Amino acid sequence: MSNRCCPNNSLPGTSRRRFLKSAALRTSALGFGNLALGALLQDTAIANSGKQTHHPARAKRVIFLFMKGGPSHVDTFDYKPQLQKDDGKELPFDKPRVQFGETSKLMGSPWKFRPHGESGIMVSELFPHVGNRIDDICLLNSVHGTNAAHGGALLKLHTGSDNFVRPSMGSWVTYGLGTENQNLPSFVTICPTLAHGGVKNWSSAFLPAEFQGTPLGVASQPATSAEVAYTHNKRITRKQQRLQLDLIEQANQEHLKMTGPNQALEGRISSFELAFRMQNRVPEIVNIADESKQTLAMYGLDDEITKDFGRQCILARRFAEAGVRFIQITHSDSYVQWDQHGDLVKGHTKNALEVDKPIAALLTDLKQRGLLEDTLVLWGGEFGRTPVMQGSNGRDHNPEGFTMWMAGAGVKGGYQYGTTDEYGYFAQNDKMHVNDLHATLLHLVGLNHLDLTYRYAGRDFRLTDVAGKVATGIFA
Repeated sequence: MSNRCCPNNSLPGTSRRRFLKSAALRTSALGFGNLALGALLQDTAIANSGKQTHHPARAKRVIFLFMKGGPSHVDTFDYKPQLQKDDGKELPFDKPRVQFGETSKLMGSPWKFRPHGESGIMVSELFPHVGNRIDDICLLNSVHGTNAAHGGALLKLHTGSDNFVRPSMGSWVTYGLGTENQNLPSFVTICPTLAHGGVKNWSSAFLPAEFQGTPLGVASQPATSAEVAYTHNKRITRKQQRLQLDLIEQANQEHLKMTGPNQALEGRISSFELAFRMQNRVPEIVNIADESKQTLAMYGLDDEITKDFGRQCILARRFAEAGVRFIQITHSDSYVQWDQHGDLVKGHTKNALEVDKPIAALLTDLKQRGLLEDTLVLWGGEFGRTPVMQGSNGRDHNPEGFTMWMAGAGVKGGYQYGTTDEYGYFAQNDKMHVNDLHATLLHLVGLNHLDLTYRYAGRDFRLTDVAGKVATGIFA
């Protein structure tokens, strides 16, 4: 099995597996809780030493703002004047061989674009607040994928594979970097969707269980319900819980003597100990009562339209401050949040109003606190929308070319990387496949996607599989 993130697939010191095995053979007096704690402390020492990354990291953590359903790039961050001119005309070239549904003629954007910031980048009136932060943002206008269906596209974006169960990018990042806080999970997903892959989108798959995302709430419930379940035990005291864990520890130690090293058991040991420590820390973070009125208002918590996603953004910042490596928040209050096959104006207007102000506030807040320098913020959906009309007023799925964006962590602000064609259908220049996006993200956190591997079922796996190219052109 490959160890995390060292180019030669090795780590300094004694591995947890070797330590457990030797402890079992010697019938060590150490309990499993102490073994787990020792291993976790070793992870922390490695993480804090700066030796675990393949090269100097620009980002210490990632915040992923996932817009489920596929926001339309040609109506948000990819201005296409030719599309406006040719509204109602036939597309002058062939549509993709594989399409999700039937479409007709070109449809110009119903929204106006105007230049923003010193960079003068054109941004849709759907995102006036984010537009005001454009000088901190690097638009990736040439992203493209391989799947036109939500389920496959979500899995591709989150795991690098659209047809196999693979570890999520949050799991790969935390597997590579370890943890910065022993009282919190290294990967948190706030209000995740349970549709189109559900838990597989934040699963650790065959990576050790400790690198799986910890969900807070679900997308179908308000963000006020975004808490870790069972952090409050009303039946027994913490001292009694500690005694229970010690008893489990003894049983696990006896089991290990009979079976030898056991990865599943090791993962459970870590999860038990972490859950015990989380009982104090997590409630502190999700309780936002100590935030000022000005901060709450900046995120839009004083407005019914923005308060739900605004709370998610505040929680993302608080978890980032507390040392969580990968934080994902999801905008999806229904099965098809940004999926406007019809009634584009109504749907995209509603969605943008809910997220625009909170996202801009998050960027502003991170920058004011000095966190944007080493926090990578990633925004986007599983694909874009077609420049051609579906039905009378909608757009179909378009994985052939769409926009995502990054901010912070040493990427160029006020910059556009790559292009789509003059109508926004196909990625054209400096094309960035989803594999390239993952390779670039890993590079920014100090990990070489070629070396971040894990041996399973007889072969080495990585997030980018056999592809991936780092887009060095976006680095400041």
